[in-house]
Amino acid sequence: MKPLKMLAAAALFAVALPAASRAADIAPVPDTSDWKFTVAAYGWAAGLNGDVGVFGLPAQEVDLPFSDVIQNLDFAIMGLAEARKGRFMMGVDATYTNVSKSVKTPFGILADKIDVTNTSLMLTGVAGYALYDTDMARLDLIAGGRLWSVDNEFDVKGGLLGGKSKSDGATWVDPLVGAKLRVGLAPHVYMASWAMIGGFGVGSDLMWDLMGGAGYDFTDHVSLFAGYRAASVDYSNDGFVYDVVEQGPVVAAVFQF
Repeated sequence: MKPLKMLAAAALFAVALPAASRAADIAPVPDTSDWKFTVAAYGWAAGLNGDVGVFGLPAQEVDLPFSDVIQNLDFAIMGLAEARKGRFMMGVDATYTNVSKSVKTPFGILADKIDVTNTSLMLTGVAGYALYDTDMARLDLIAGGRLWSVDNEFDVKGGLLGGKSKSDGATWVDPLVGAKLRVGLAPHVYMASWAMIGGFGVGSDLMWDLMGGAGYDFTDHVSLFAGYRAASVDYSNDGFVYDVVEQGPVVAAVFQF
């Protein structure tokens, strides 16, 4: 009986092997070794509200709606990039603005006007891990840092003080932690958001950044996103004070490959 059992087992193996091979062709094991990249160029129509102080003078309340900012905007660049492999990700986000305005002085004796130029850089780098990752939703826990660089330059034109200039600003780095969420709402429609908090007295006393909105996938590689973003920082050092909130709508073109 033993040879018959061996012969039967061999026959079953011969039948099962091609079937298993065909099943592998139909449902191959996913390849998780490939990197996936996301790049986005966006516009953030942010106004600014808060307290700003320079040269050790008392901080002054500032309330600039986006209409005032865009009227005096000289240059701006905003974008983000993300690389993902399996459950791990890393990303960068950058916003840079250069705004200038001429302020007339009373009487025009000491100066005819003062040209004020503000440059602001917010550069964020994070790494993260997908705590939850399915075809419908993904939740990333992230940690990293944000570089802030703010500079205010004052150029005096005309009058007794014409030709003089002075600047005041600061550069610092805030550690941060947070989360990112993406959820599929319907075919081609998704929701995306992030929440970050940091500073903790290392750079600023406190900083936070909240963003949320919805997007539409035109193809597997191109989508359009619209939402709202608010970011805040409370920093002071050596007579320089920057305690502000920037907030406004965001529109982005997103590319995935």
